[in-house]
Amino acid sequence: MTRRGAAVEIGLIETIRARDGRVPWLGWHLERLQGAIRSLGLSEPADDLTDLVRSAAGSGDRAVRLELHGGHAEISTRDVIPARSVGICVSTEVHQPYPHKTTRREQFGRAIAEARRRGFDDALLLTAEGYVAEGTAWNVFWWENGALCTPSEELGVLPGVGRRRVFELVPVRQERKPFGALAGESLFLVNAVRGIVEIRAIDGLAVPADPRTAELARAFWPD
Repeated sequence: MTRRGAAVEIGLIETIRARDGRVPWLGWHLERLQGAIRSLGLSEPADDLTDLVRSAAGSGDRAVRLELHGGHAEISTRDVIPARSVGICVSTEVHQPYPHKTTRREQFGRAIAEARRRGFDDALLLTAEGYVAEGTAWNVFWWENGALCTPSEELGVLPGVGRRRVFELVPVRQERKPFGALAGESLFLVNAVRGIVEIRAIDGLAVPADPRTAELARAFWPD
């Protein structure tokens, strides 16, 4: 029981894809988790997280959610939603830096709720200066003059595991890009559970497809 007035330690989250019993990039997830523990001065986990995740993953295709509070790990699993192109909106929610995947996700909850009310699949958040930041549970990329680009980590976007995988596959340029400068560009979202997902429209306006996105999506998951 938490004592009245006592500070409640912030929680950390990792959402991890298990495919046919294998857990790609589990080491990356746990490396990011340890980095957040050190940076935020949180309690070290009492359990062997590798064993917990692998046990929860089983032999199927699941999304495993690992949540860490005060050194105590909680595990849950869910089905994986099939990847399909999405229609998103630009959220009225102003992006606040989110360099660690913590349970303090209120800005993203408000943004996805707004998107659903407006009839969109998801939302894109911009910084107070109008720079493209990230989705509610995704990193965003776009093709520009033959190069693949993504928002600079200096903006406080989450260093996603899916983002890291894209960096492993192809050269990526990090930029501070005003949203208006992306008109006519092809964009996609990525996270470590659903992989690469094309954006088909933003605020109801069609986004052009790019065959390189489909190529990356096919290469995303390791054999």
